Order: sequence, then structure tokens, then C-alpha cells
Amino acid sequence: MHPRASPSSPPAPEPGTRLALFDLDYTLLPIDSDYEWARFLIRLGVVDGAEYQRRNDQFFEEYHAGTLDIHEFLAFQLAPLAAHPRSQLDAWHGQFMREVIAPAILPAARALVDRHRAHGDLCAIVTATNEFVTTPIAHAFGVEHLIATGVELRDDRYTGRPRGTPSFREGKVRRTGEWLASLGRDWQGFSQSFFYSDSVNDMPLLERVTDPVATNPDPRLTALAGERGWPVIRLFE
Repeated sequence: MHPRASPSSPPAPEPGTRLALFDLDYTLLPIDSDYEWARFLIRLGVVDGAEYQRRNDQFFEEYHAGTLDIHEFLAFQLAPLAAHPRSQLDAWHGQFMREVIAPAILPAARALVDRHRAHGDLCAIVTATNEFVTTPIAHAFGVEHLIATGVELRDDRYTGRPRGTPSFREGKVRRTGEWLASLGRDWQGFSQSFFYSDSVNDMPLLERVTDPVATNPDPRLTALAGERGWPVIRLFE
């Protein structure tokens, strides 16, 4: 005989009936991978240290102030990719993963992702950071699907230009919808949709899902979550 489930226990969701979306920087990671990649290039001596750090700090501050021009930022951030062959970039990224990213993947963040994967939820990381930086990070979390800002390739070299719509602000909603359509799915096909984010920059996608979760939220998102009754979780305290 099979044990009878307790009447108070909700039935487990059917696999694939829930959607779980995760921002990356300051949500699953306690760092900004874009910012840290730039600092890593400075340490390697690949870019002009003082000027690159000045502009990196400027864009970092603009992002957190909600005033970032994503196209201006991408022109800055993607330029080093065009200056080097992919084999060299991949070698540097492997070192970046070992020295910077691996120590920043903390148990609480991994457990959050693993919990959704164990439920059979369709999971994706949705980030404004470019796909070159973030693809190996998504793999490290065991997340198959990544929605990141695309990087243009020609003749197996990066051009330094973005490809398609950057997954930033409203672009995250558009890109997520396009990704779902590529799988033959849509928003209405899920009983629940979760999005975990730390930033008010992600309000368009937080407002699109059924279950927004303010995760390690900045002060403005903390206030908005309180006003709207959204749950708040902190993974890095």
C-alpha cells in the first residue's frame, strides 16, 4: 500500500507547469559579474587600467541609479571582446571563473535554483550581462536556459556589437516571451511564474510574473516590495 498524503500537504506541481526565472548579479551572485569581468581585464593588463576603471565605476553607479544607457554601456563593455581571438578570451574566462565566480557561488543561491529544478520547473537565468560572460556561469548553476544580452559574431570573432534586443528592463520581458515562443510555450501555459531579482531595473519582469520575489533587494525594491506585499528573501546574510 502507498501511504496516504496528509490532507494539509499541497500536491506537488506537475513537471514543467511552473516557470522560474532568476536575475544573476546580486541575485544569484553577491557580485556584479559584468563589473568584475572588467576589473579582471584590468588586473590582466588587457585594458587601460585607470580609464577603464573610471568608466566601469561610472556605468556601475548609473545602473544602480536607474539611469544607465544600455547601448552606451554595451559599446564600452563589449569592445575588449573584439580586440582578441576567441581562444584567448575563452582562456581568460576560464581563469575568471576559477578566481572570481566559483568562490561567489554560495550554497543558499545554489539551493534556491536546485529547489526549482527538483520540482521540474522550467528554469532560466535572465540577465542584462552579455552571453560571453554569463554562459559558463549559467552552466555552473546547472541552469540549461540563459537569456542574456547577445554578442555579435563574424568569422568566429566578436565584433564588439550587441546582437538583438538587450535583455535589460522591458527587454527582459520581450526576450523571455521570445524564448518561451521558441519552446512552443507562452506565459499562460504556466500555473505559476516566479522571478527573483534584486533591482528596480527589473520591475517590468517582476510585474509580468505571478510570483515576484525581491531577492537581496536594493533599498528602492525593498520599499516597493513592502508596498505590494511581495516576499523578500536574502541569500547572502
